Amino acid sequence: MQSKLGKPIGLLNVNKETPKFSVSLHSPSADLTHFIEHYWVVCWDLRGQEPHLQENLPHPSVHLVFEKDNSRIVGVVKGRFSVLLREQGAVFGVKFRPGAYYPFLKKNVSEITNRMVPFRAAFGMSSNALEQQLFAQETAEQMIPLAEFFIRERLPEPDIHIDFINTIIQGVISDRSIVKVDDIVNRFSIPMRQLQLLFRQYVGISPKWIIQRYRLHEAVEKMTNGDIPDWSKLALDLGYYDQAHFIKDFKSIIGKSPEEYTKLQGE
Repeated sequence: MQSKLGKPIGLLNVNKETPKFSVSLHSPSADLTHFIEHYWVVCWDLRGQEPHLQENLPHPSVHLVFEKDNSRIVGVVKGRFSVLLREQGAVFGVKFRPGAYYPFLKKNVSEITNRMVPFRAAFGMSSNALEQQLFAQETAEQMIPLAEFFIRERLPEPDIHIDFINTIIQGVISDRSIVKVDDIVNRFSIPMRQLQLLFRQYVGISPKWIIQRYRLHEAVEKMTNGDIPDWSKLALDLGYYDQAHFIKDFKSIIGKSPEEYTKLQGE
């Protein structure tokens, strides 16, 4: 499941030997990079096979998802979520940069957190024609210009808050010393209340959620790659007070303990 932008992050329990689907990531055109992180395409052919339930870890992004008869806006999902793949199909997605859907929505993004908004409700039109055009194409490279034409017709003005939000999030990802919201406040010189309001309005979730989820993403990637870490050290490295708190948080989101999840990767 390699892609043009590298390996997708956040897929759980993927069988590397016999994958049930393919996924690829693709860059947006230069004029859309302020708003769009990437496009993603998932394809599967399970005809004659059992349906596959794919579990995923969330990211702090809103997605525009094109799927036959089910196109929609998907707000940030706070917890682990599952998608049932059956028979044969394909989905084309637009992953907005964290905070970048706010200028399109023009209201508090937390209103769509943990929600899906049907295409017609989001854009005031049917998705049928665009779905037909998209899925008549043979490659992602042919689909992307169609999606970009649709987005450009609705493109809002750039918003300086988007870059600031993404600078904070990249800081959280790259700097392990950021383990609590106070660390963001101090590093980026922003008052706590302003930070909380900014993330609720633009991203739809809290800065604390950002820290916890990216630390869990990091832990899952280590386990998926076959690493069997020192759990106590990993918990401290990821900003947890102790190993017990890390295990509790991991199990509440992943649905398994770190040991159980690591064992599953080796099967």
